[in-house]
Amino acid sequence: MFQILGSLNPFAAHCNRRKVLEIGAASLGLPQLLCLEAQGAPQAISTSDGFGKARNVLLIYLQGAASQFETWDPKPEAPEGIRGKFGAISTAVAGTSICDQLPKLACLTDRMALVRSMTHPHNNHSNLYTLTGAPAIDFSNETNPFDSRHRPFFGSVLDYLADQAGAEDPTDVPRNMALPWQFSAFAPFSRRAGPYASFLGHGYNPVWTEFHGKATRTVPRVSFFHGLKDVDVADPYLGITPESRLKVSKEAQLRDGITLDRLNRRRSLVRQFDDQKAYLNDLSAGKGHDRFAAKAYSMITSARVRDALDVGLEPTSLRERYGMTLFGQSALTGRRLLEAGCRIVSVFWDEFEVVNTAWDTHFDHFTRLGDELLPSFDAAMSTLLLDLEERGLLDETLVMCLTEHGRTPKIDTHIRGGGRDHWSSVYSVMLAGAGIKPGCVVGASDATGAFVKERPVSPEDILSTMYHIKGIDLETTIPDLRQRPTRLIDNGSVIEELLG
Repeated sequence: MFQILGSLNPFAAHCNRRKVLEIGAASLGLPQLLCLEAQGAPQAISTSDGFGKARNVLLIYLQGAASQFETWDPKPEAPEGIRGKFGAISTAVAGTSICDQLPKLACLTDRMALVRSMTHPHNNHSNLYTLTGAPAIDFSNETNPFDSRHRPFFGSVLDYLADQAGAEDPTDVPRNMALPWQFSAFAPFSRRAGPYASFLGHGYNPVWTEFHGKATRTVPRVSFFHGLKDVDVADPYLGITPESRLKVSKEAQLRDGITLDRLNRRRSLVRQFDDQKAYLNDLSAGKGHDRFAAKAYSMITSARVRDALDVGLEPTSLRERYGMTLFGQSALTGRRLLEAGCRIVSVFWDEFEVVNTAWDTHFDHFTRLGDELLPSFDAAMSTLLLDLEERGLLDETLVMCLTEHGRTPKIDTHIRGGGRDHWSSVYSVMLAGAGIKPGCVVGASDATGAFVKERPVSPEDILSTMYHIKGIDLETTIPDLRQRPTRLIDNGSVIEELLG
């Protein structure tokens, strides 16, 4: 099962509803530390193609760096030491081939766009750069979610700008949610940066879920911390029990004896304290606390969130088409959250317990791809696109399937099972849905998939295009901790070839 969690609080293990009420009543300074709110520039008006077409954004994130060769840009004519064990398959778009291990997605390329010329110089799990547009300055910057040098996650920026524009959410569902757990929460030695609100304050972090189901398969994983020996891991990305469910956290449920009426009286008392301290409304942190408390209250009382997270309400046949894996059920949950009114949903295929897991295939590259990663991805992603289309959600939802970089052209045959290492010189991503020209391919890599042949594209360009399709002018600024206007993206530009 999944449980709703609030954003990570570096000052305490967690902040439950009792603490939120105590903070409000006592008027402590903690809200100023938890949430920052600032002034945003108004959105400019544009008539360019695709501008403002997306009501929602759905991020599918393949953490660890998915190989371009074994996904969107196979090289069947390259030497065996480069092309690998898999081949290419024709697709619904004439002249476009993808990896032959993705037959279901091959039938849907007329619904998506591929970018085969992604490139940047940050070659060590550049999640921060991919998700915020701010490059990691050093390794500690990339492995500290709360480094003061960071910029906000794009989902947090969209959430913040919607508040600044006075957008009213007609539901009690948070605007910005992420699955299946807080990013890299199960990493063995560090927490990775990227999907956090940074100087916008913790009130704009995604609302995370947490997995409480049971894995059905155990596999050996190569562990750096055990002398490259195998460690048996019960990995939910390989399978979960049908009984696994998405449920609201106990932290967000009412305790025994606390009725909604009693909770509302308590909330009224807190508001009286707040009214007596109206001057806080002129402080950014004070406004941030209001938002943080409102989010906590809505999570406590929201039946809509609980229902959206309960994939058990879906037909068993549909759950099985998505795949009874953590990724498959998270993708299904993402669709349910969009239907419930959530505007920014992020689904992470994250590492679990051992480094070099998820899509970080340094070891057993072809075995892991062929037996684990590609079949699950093909099933879940193809079902998601068709499900969104059938429900009328694809036309209003920008789907972005991103990864932080690619894998080396040359296969390392000296390690177990062969492997591909990090490679950011060229790689591929996929987009679909609102504002995207279906069936197009942007850019190209060279014959060996090593470097960009034409039309280089950066993660900043992808984020710029996303903001454009969401109707956010790129000249919009947000204020940093010192209230200085900060551009959303420093160097990116809209990828016009993607727009349709």
